[in-house]
Amino acid sequence: MAKYFNIADMYEMVADKVPARDALVCGDNRATYATLEQRANQLAHYLAGRGVRAGDHVGLYLYNCNEYLEAMLACFKLRAVPINVNYRYVEDELLYIFTNSDMVACIHNQEFSPHIAAVRSGSPELLTFVHVADDSGCDAAAIASVEYESALRGQSVARDFPDRADSDLFILYTGGTTGMPKGVMWPHKNVFFAAMGGGGWFHPDGAITAPEQIADRVGDFPIVGMALAPLMHGACWWYACIQLLAGNTVVLNPARSLVGEEIWDIVEREKVNAITIVGDAMAVPLLDALEANPGRWDLSSVFSVGSGGAVFSVSKQDAFRTHFPNVFITNSFGSSESGNMGMDGGGKKGQGLGNVSKSEFMSVVSDVEGEPHRHVAPGEVGIFARSGYIPVGYYNDPVKTAKTIVDVDGKQWLLLGDEARLEDDNSITVFGRGSNCINSGGEKVFPEEVEQALKAHPDIFDCLVVGTPDERYGSRVSAVVAVRGNAKLTLESVQEDARKYIAGYKLPRELHIVEQVPRAPSGKPAYPKALEIALAGEHRVG
Repeated sequence: MAKYFNIADMYEMVADKVPARDALVCGDNRATYATLEQRANQLAHYLAGRGVRAGDHVGLYLYNCNEYLEAMLACFKLRAVPINVNYRYVEDELLYIFTNSDMVACIHNQEFSPHIAAVRSGSPELLTFVHVADDSGCDAAAIASVEYESALRGQSVARDFPDRADSDLFILYTGGTTGMPKGVMWPHKNVFFAAMGGGGWFHPDGAITAPEQIADRVGDFPIVGMALAPLMHGACWWYACIQLLAGNTVVLNPARSLVGEEIWDIVEREKVNAITIVGDAMAVPLLDALEANPGRWDLSSVFSVGSGGAVFSVSKQDAFRTHFPNVFITNSFGSSESGNMGMDGGGKKGQGLGNVSKSEFMSVVSDVEGEPHRHVAPGEVGIFARSGYIPVGYYNDPVKTAKTIVDVDGKQWLLLGDEARLEDDNSITVFGRGSNCINSGGEKVFPEEVEQALKAHPDIFDCLVVGTPDERYGSRVSAVVAVRGNAKLTLESVQEDARKYIAGYKLPRELHIVEQVPRAPSGKPAYPKALEIALAGEHRVG
């Protein structure tokens, strides 16, 4: 059977080389490479028996667990496409992703059965449900969901699947400009090289050039790596794939939140070597736990702390170095659409979010309406762009795809949405989203979506939402609001009402009440003025 730059093909070669090695650890659940391989085969056979075919979409609506990655591999083995579902979504958001993604099956925690029941009518092709049992007491039978272990029982462990392809899809749902999630369509080969290092993260020779080489890159001494974000986020999902394709051990946080003491307990017990976080939002509780418990843990196994997806401030990096003097710290730059775009310690001369070198696949492109796209000259500002291994577009969204993947001098370039400047030394300084997107602890929050939710409140006349500085999360969601009549609002009451429409991480953490929300004469929002109001704090209420 031919081998491809396909995650299932490459995982199988790694599993054959180190079958007895630990692949996954999540709480008390452990799986070797052989166990993960066999269980993924069993689930794949079950799904195939339910009619899941190549190209079909299967939702993964799960907390961190071994079953998440088993289900991912099962899909890839069938050439089906796993769809990550954010378990924080409320009904409207769930309905959107279930229908937009065209799911035919869903692997879910038992706890989420009622949420699925509330939205499944909008997805007539969604007929197969498999649930991971928990102690929630929720009625999975109401949606005819089969218990996960029962689904596997009696299924073949054979690896008897059709040939796969480099072009099989890996779809990652992420925030879009309207606030609703967008499915970034990555061919396996492209995401392997753009986001997973092409098998070269742990080898001096860099990326592989043939799929069969992946097994040769497996080291004699596995690195134990722990990703602290939920698997539903690309940062953790991709990191888990990197580790598995290197024959290393993936350790997951089994808890529903991040408690510093619990994480260090796991790090000590599993002798974790590398920890991956999402910026200061995760760094703060980890550092607080170390400060409050000097000498409590033996953390001598740790040699790497890496961050991606949110601001990892220099002060927090320095704080880690006081506890781990010889640790290797990385601050990665990238996105769901771009993969990994390099590492930077915080910008050039204190400017921007990061500074990377211009190359044949990284540039700054002018994106001016009515003008052809072009590469900017040194000193000019444009949109950070990538070519080469890029996604093929957004699922079910040809309009956004056409705006994001553009032709420049006969070559396709992906516009990442970040403003950037080409420097005289041929480096690129990245400044961030020009679209007012708020990055709060690695979560993308789009002002327009929050504003719509707030305006549903009967006492809110108008509002704008901006991001203000937050030591832990990088940015916090702040609302500048005009009320109806003499209405009295509190932050708590606004949050309570908005929670009906948006997930908790999108709720405003500050409320500023003004007589009139700043807008341009045309009626368009004046976000810079709204930000001034929020930063001044003169109108802030509790």
